[in-house]
Amino acid sequence: MRILRIVLLGLVLLVAVVLLGGVLLFNDWTRGPLPQHSGEISISLPTGAQSVVSAGLTDTVEVIRDTWGIPHIYAKNIHDLFFAQGYTQAQDRWWQMEFWRHIGSGTIQELTGANASVMRQDVFIRTVGWRRAAEKEVATYSEEILTLLQAFADGVNAYILNRSAGDLALEYNILGLTGVTIPIQPWSPVDTIVWAKVMAWDLSGNRDEELIRSALYDTLGEDLTDVVFPPYPYDSRPTIVTAADLPVSEATLNAPDNSAGLTGVSTTLAGGLTPRDTLFAGDRSFGSNNWVVSGRLTESGMPLLADDPHLGIQMPSIWYEVGLHCQPVSEACPFDVRGFALSAAPGVIIGHNDRIAWGVTNVGPDTQDLYRLKVNPDNPLQYEWNGAWRDMTEVEETITFGDGGQPVTIKVRETHLGPIINDNQISDDGSIGGYNNDDPMAFRWTALDPGTLFQSVLLLNQAQNWEDFREALRYWDVPSQNFVYADVDGNIGYQTPGRIPIRAAGHTGLLPVDGTTDQYEWKGFIPYDDLPRVLNPEAGFIHSANEAVVPLEYYEQLRDKLADEFGADSSYFISRYWDYGYRGDRIVQLLQESGPHTADTFATIQGDNYSGSAAEMLPFLTGLDFDDDALDEARDWLAEWDFQMHMDSPQAALWAVFWQRLMVNLYNDQLGDVTSASGGSRDMWTTYLLAQDPQNVWWDDAATAGATETRDDILKRSFEEAYTRTVELLGGSRDQWQWGKLHTATFVSNPLGVSGIDIIEDIVNRGGVMTSGGSSIVNATGWSAAADSFAVRSLPSMRMIVDLGDLAASQTVHTTGQSGHPYSPHYGDMIEDWRNIRYHPMLFTREQVEANAASRLTLKPG
Repeated sequence: MRILRIVLLGLVLLVAVVLLGGVLLFNDWTRGPLPQHSGEISISLPTGAQSVVSAGLTDTVEVIRDTWGIPHIYAKNIHDLFFAQGYTQAQDRWWQMEFWRHIGSGTIQELTGANASVMRQDVFIRTVGWRRAAEKEVATYSEEILTLLQAFADGVNAYILNRSAGDLALEYNILGLTGVTIPIQPWSPVDTIVWAKVMAWDLSGNRDEELIRSALYDTLGEDLTDVVFPPYPYDSRPTIVTAADLPVSEATLNAPDNSAGLTGVSTTLAGGLTPRDTLFAGDRSFGSNNWVVSGRLTESGMPLLADDPHLGIQMPSIWYEVGLHCQPVSEACPFDVRGFALSAAPGVIIGHNDRIAWGVTNVGPDTQDLYRLKVNPDNPLQYEWNGAWRDMTEVEETITFGDGGQPVTIKVRETHLGPIINDNQISDDGSIGGYNNDDPMAFRWTALDPGTLFQSVLLLNQAQNWEDFREALRYWDVPSQNFVYADVDGNIGYQTPGRIPIRAAGHTGLLPVDGTTDQYEWKGFIPYDDLPRVLNPEAGFIHSANEAVVPLEYYEQLRDKLADEFGADSSYFISRYWDYGYRGDRIVQLLQESGPHTADTFATIQGDNYSGSAAEMLPFLTGLDFDDDALDEARDWLAEWDFQMHMDSPQAALWAVFWQRLMVNLYNDQLGDVTSASGGSRDMWTTYLLAQDPQNVWWDDAATAGATETRDDILKRSFEEAYTRTVELLGGSRDQWQWGKLHTATFVSNPLGVSGIDIIEDIVNRGGVMTSGGSSIVNATGWSAAADSFAVRSLPSMRMIVDLGDLAASQTVHTTGQSGHPYSPHYGDMIEDWRNIRYHPMLFTREQVEANAASRLTLKPG
């Protein structure tokens, strides 16, 4: 018995040691990466990194984090300010920065190991050449801008190169269990610009629409296709700049006709990607809201400005709140700015300084075109141009794998028009096809040319008035944004910046075009001083929500002015694709009806859940006879709805399911394999127009031979299916139905959050939480009718309200929290406020920051 007791005791001790070791290991992996936020740190250059970190701190910097984990950085010179910003953002968001630069570089498999689906993305990104473009751009920067970008990179490297991978982020250790080894590479200015290229891709162009329209012209014909690409309704929806803001001429333009272009082109691009894949933005419901009102319309008599950019849902938030303060503010160190940064970049993208405030939404100009080339049959590195063979440049891109697989090298062909975007297609068996000489297409995009975006950001952060603001935006080339402006002197304004092409006669930008001659080469770009702008409009407010920027009269005036230089027949359109104005129309209505305005009225507008599309379409259901008492009663119950997509609304749930079924029944039978209806603003407007034409051929179900369906047939079928499906999803009692039970927001951290392993996903993901709103609603929590669920796919990535009468009274919130570390208390502490339209103070003054200080970190030269 004594021996047995000893054995049992030994086993107990062994188990205890194993458990203790596991607890210690788990604690080390999860808490070890949490950065030091209090006390002092002497910043020393990493061993052997003098060639990487060009300069350390030159003086003491103070970083005060408030109760929301937001850092307020106080430095005595510009170098130290941006060095500390890099250091601070690496502390809180290093894994996000690491993942972002691998996305932009097409090196995601260095993090994940070999993966067939990721391979498609890496090949495509390498073919387009985001990193190659970033390298070219950095080479053109002035010494001043490059010095500031390098200061930021120095701060990042001072943090990451002094630590092991496991002390930087939990992700390194977990991915290491799969056999992936990820060396910590120094950060560089190119890494910052790479992420700017990714953002530009997300917010630019119409490459997917060109491919989809071309394919549908081939399968459906032009007339049928044009029904689902209706022109913007200028006569019934607002524009950002109104006719009253222009020197309007008597002549106006009609909506443009489709002109030159190629149909039937392949929609398969490098890596085997198509417009259905996630690298393509698709429907323009992916947008943003901003507005500004003058003191005439506010309770305080001073301007108020609001902004909520809509971007893809992710974990952590795409935004990082920060305050950058020179101490003291001087000509040599002029920064005193508060707002939202991207973790991979210095400066503040959206926010305010001590004099002005600004907010952005996406313009969505057409800055991309596809050109069909003819390759020399005797030399695959030459293409026909104006009757002669012109040389291409061949670039080798080597894809490596974090799990040690054999590297793969692809060859990219670049023309003066851009890279051939449909080389290197990947077949179903995973083989890479190499050159495509059958129907090669070159990809022209403004962001592949060297730009000046970060010069604009840094000038914008310092701007003191309207003139400074406009001069800063002169360098904001891509992605073009709708900037609203306000200042402490009471002015409000708007500016469209960006490098927006002027196209040749006959080139609408709607379809791929012939690329064997210079006939359709871009003529130039709309001069900055001729781009739309407004200062202190008579209406007393300016708004933007991704709708058409200007009325058609603007283009007539622009043509008259620029005809001598670029030609009277050239195309001066900023874009021919817009959000169809549901959000913009509602914002204008609420701005006009709910004044005098305060931060509270602005918050109400930002949280508005009214569905203008439902209000348009529901009357077409009310007159139907379902020959079923239960369905008739459900329809009558739905008709009592206020069209608000509140998370607790039962009618909103039924409407959403009905809308999803209507998209399938109305469109997808004819769209076929080319695309699917997403249910966003274009589909909403198209459906409303079709509803007024009950016999239109789009209502006929192509799958029912021998029958011709009409509008009422498809509406009835869709409602019947929706009621059955809603009962399946939410139960038989309508009292238990809630839109938010279907419309949940899950914040996913890549790549672990999509690992398929529940225990790991539970560590890094947050949600799903019930959420109000929907697509083309001011509270734009977008979902897709083409998906299998009603889950949130895009959302207001932050909400900001700036009070120019009292900057200290400004308020904001973003989606998740400041930290990218899953075991930080600030990883997901903003989610509840975000989904319930609540805010925290946008602390600005030193007194405010001190009163709300949660930690204080002093950085000293080592």
